[in-house]
Amino acid sequence: MTGIEQLVIAGWTGRDEAALRKHIRELEELGVKPPKSTPIFYRVAADLLTTGNEIQVSGPDTSGEVEVVLLAKRDGLWVTVGSDHTDRKAETIGVSLSKQLCAKPIAKDAWRYDDVKDHWERLVLRSWADGELYQEGPVTAMRSPEDLLGRYPLNPGWVMFCGTLAAKGGIRPAKVFRMELEDPVRSRKLAHEYRITVLPVEG
Repeated sequence: MTGIEQLVIAGWTGRDEAALRKHIRELEELGVKPPKSTPIFYRVAADLLTTGNEIQVSGPDTSGEVEVVLLAKRDGLWVTVGSDHTDRKAETIGVSLSKQLCAKPIAKDAWRYDDVKDHWERLVLRSWADGELYQEGPVTAMRSPEDLLGRYPLNPGWVMFCGTLAAKGGIRPAKVFRMELEDPVRSRKLAHEYRITVLPVEG
């Protein structure tokens, strides 16, 4: 995407500290190393960002996760919806590596943050995996944009993914991933859908 210089993936952004610690222990049992800090900010290549309707991945072990995405532009802060598509098998080797291996789809449209700031707690994130509801919950499950930007400020041309919700029925791959950010106060939604094409692993 043009004009994007840096891409930051904020992880472990949940406000519930007890739930965070429990999830860290669960992942440790699967071989995923615990984060150095919570929240933590992973840097990945900016050219992974895409508004396309299809991504290609290596092997069957990847999955999407819906997130609020902050876009720092010269005319202010904007918000949209995206998917931190991640290679779950590589995650056991290193989280930074797993996030670098997959494209990061986002919606083509965005809202000015100032237009939703006063009713931020009303916004809702949802995703569907192959048509089945996969994630749903308020954006307040994650730390606020002010909290995250206070820890990791964004310059114009930088983008930040802000963390995700638990998956209903557990993390799993899909052929089609759909996501939305709903603003019930203004009766509008940001949405995007993309298809996942799995490439064979030959060695």
